[in-house]
Amino acid sequence: MLNTWVVTPTCLPTVIRRCHACAFERFRVDGKFRVNAHHKVLDVWLLALCSTCGATTKLTILERVNVRSVRPGLLDRLHDNDAALAAELLQDPDVRRRNRIALDWEGAWSLDTGGSDHRDHEVIDVAVRFAARIPVRPVRLIADGCGLSRAEVERLIGDGKIVSAVRLSGRLCGDFTFTLKR
Repeated sequence: MLNTWVVTPTCLPTVIRRCHACAFERFRVDGKFRVNAHHKVLDVWLLALCSTCGATTKLTILERVNVRSVRPGLLDRLHDNDAALAAELLQDPDVRRRNRIALDWEGAWSLDTGGSDHRDHEVIDVAVRFAARIPVRPVRLIADGCGLSRAEVERLIGDGKIVSAVRLSGRLCGDFTFTLKR
């Protein structure tokens, strides 16, 4: 029987960028946008606050874009400070590259194992799905989902009792499957 686990975001990730005021490198984002109109062009920024001093930084979303080229639904979401839109935009590699930021997902996601009790089964087949592109170590997911320590999971991988088509070392942010044989 195939179990499905889902990795879902619980809040917006922390933005890693150097603060101009205190040189700390963590900013929190709460989904607030600033929309500025210059006649027929718009600038849009996502606001982020330094976790230490509270200084504000602006992450560029749109720059000198003609007002008519922005969909009315998107403009409404920007004016409403839509947190879901902020999450979507932070996932966009172009936005991250343009603003020279990285994301820290520590403590901003959860693993839903579906409540299935699989500790007494000899063989467990699991499909892990990601609701967002959250880079997580598969060893950590397996340890959390199966109630094992990370060292125990690494030992099981080394013994060939946990097998997968993808490499389980490093970080993954895409769907994968694995089989645990006890």
